[in-house]
Amino acid sequence: MVISFCARVSASTTHTWTTLSGTGADDVRVMTRQSMDDPGRPPSIVLNAATSFWLPVPPKRVFEFLRDENSRNEWDILSNGGIVQEMAHIANGRDIGNCVSLLRSANSSQSNMLILQESCTDQTASFVIYAPMDIVAMNVVLIGSDPDYVALLPSGFAILQDRGGMGDSGSGGSLLTVAFQILVDSAPTAKLSLGSVATINNLIACTVERIKAALSCDEFLV
Repeated sequence: MVISFCARVSASTTHTWTTLSGTGADDVRVMTRQSMDDPGRPPSIVLNAATSFWLPVPPKRVFEFLRDENSRNEWDILSNGGIVQEMAHIANGRDIGNCVSLLRSANSSQSNMLILQESCTDQTASFVIYAPMDIVAMNVVLIGSDPDYVALLPSGFAILQDRGGMGDSGSGGSLLTVAFQILVDSAPTAKLSLGSVATINNLIACTVERIKAALSCDEFLV
């Protein structure tokens, strides 16, 4: 999912970012992609939104906060403030942070919806990437079907160390990039609506504010 996430938020000559605001700080940028005959992605118009901002918190702390299911309700609006449970955990390396998890919100209105999350970290960067996934699709994978044909729209976070900070990767500040993907319309020829842009803009803005508030309070407590 990390590879898919990075590919979908990378700009090109045919897919460019458009800035929604001109404030210069925490600008949200959007980009649309048309998906057709693309294994692992639903046939549709997909809207991407992303923003980057600085946090006076060490990258390791930001990574642990975002990947921990116990703190997910502090920033994830879609969890509705409910408890998020880890149903499965698969290690993917020596570092405890490198893993794939299957999560479920106990307070979700969609009882058949799961969250597939991949987290990975090394000395260069850390990622927490996730995508909603229904139980039917998960069962398809579990019985041995090709997982490349399960449609996922990964969203998540890329965490970089602030190069101005001193010390190792556990100290200094962090540059956090937040990126979301939402399905605009199942028809690949559909038009992008202002309502879809407003929805993803509000989602990303609220998420950023929640993360800032949660980590600021955490730092004061420390």
